[in-house]
Amino acid sequence: MRMQSGNPIRIGILGAARIAPWAAIRPARRVEGVEVTAVAARDPARAARFARRYRIPRVLETYDALLADSDVDAVYIPTPNGLHGVWALRAIEAGKHVLLEKPFTADAAEAREVADAAARGAGVVMEAFHYRYHPLAIRMREIAASGRLGAMRRVETRMFIPLPRRSDIRYDWHLAGGATMDVGTYCLHMLRLLGLEEPRVVDARATPARTHPQVDRSMQADLAFPSGHTGRIVCSLWDPRRPFHVSAHLVGERGRLDVTNPVTPQLYHRLRLRVDGSVRTERFGRRPTYEYQLEAFRDAITSGRQVLTDPADAVRQMELIDAVYTAADLEPRRPTPLSA
Repeated sequence: MRMQSGNPIRIGILGAARIAPWAAIRPARRVEGVEVTAVAARDPARAARFARRYRIPRVLETYDALLADSDVDAVYIPTPNGLHGVWALRAIEAGKHVLLEKPFTADAAEAREVADAAARGAGVVMEAFHYRYHPLAIRMREIAASGRLGAMRRVETRMFIPLPRRSDIRYDWHLAGGATMDVGTYCLHMLRLLGLEEPRVVDARATPARTHPQVDRSMQADLAFPSGHTGRIVCSLWDPRRPFHVSAHLVGERGRLDVTNPVTPQLYHRLRLRVDGSVRTERFGRRPTYEYQLEAFRDAITSGRQVLTDPADAVRQMELIDAVYTAADLEPRRPTPLSA
């Protein structure tokens, strides 16, 4: 279902989510060939307010109505985690291209179901790991694969955000919440990016949230790669000792790579490479990661260009998330029934 490059891709948004202006609406105003033209929410009044605020031309009464609309070519899905899979499946069935917020689904089984549906369909299905499309992430992968650091020894990734409000949906068990499903997805994805191989989980330890015994407020997991190097992720939705921190580190026999804030480098960042005693610092432009992501989504639709975060990658990612929860003696998340 490839579109002609001269026709703008008309994007509809499923849900008036806080992330939507950053991930879709504002980037669409700066990326040629895409338009956000419609929105639907479970509360039509909220959708109408959202549309007025962000100047979205049309409001659809329901998600299903948006998916059935022939004037919508693609959908961006920023619903709560537990609803990602079901709406992705419906969007694929409706013949829409899909930009699906991370995490791809609630668990690996659901990810495989979506990936199978995507393989049968004709549209583009892409997980919204926006950081992966920025030149900083591309450079990180390039350095890791170059061999400049010598044999790999260790990869570590960390992400802490300040989210003390317990009512936030990211603490909701029934909506597939938890630190590993949010900030931890970035940590695991960056670990895979730098480690160059698919790791296995060796051990994991969670700090439970007060909202539910199965919801992790923070998580630390140790991993091992087939070639012998090791990895660790540390993530948290709330740590008063360190409210905000994002970093990635790769250590090799000849040196190390340290990156500050690889997730939102448009705000600030630094890449420092140490090899054989010499130190090099690199910085990149402040163009938002979300614009690079939207360009990649557009190019996949119009020219068939391969995306970096396709359903096959998403399945591997969700299998790793499930394994972290299992190692921490927690249940993998579950899809949320539509009645919830």
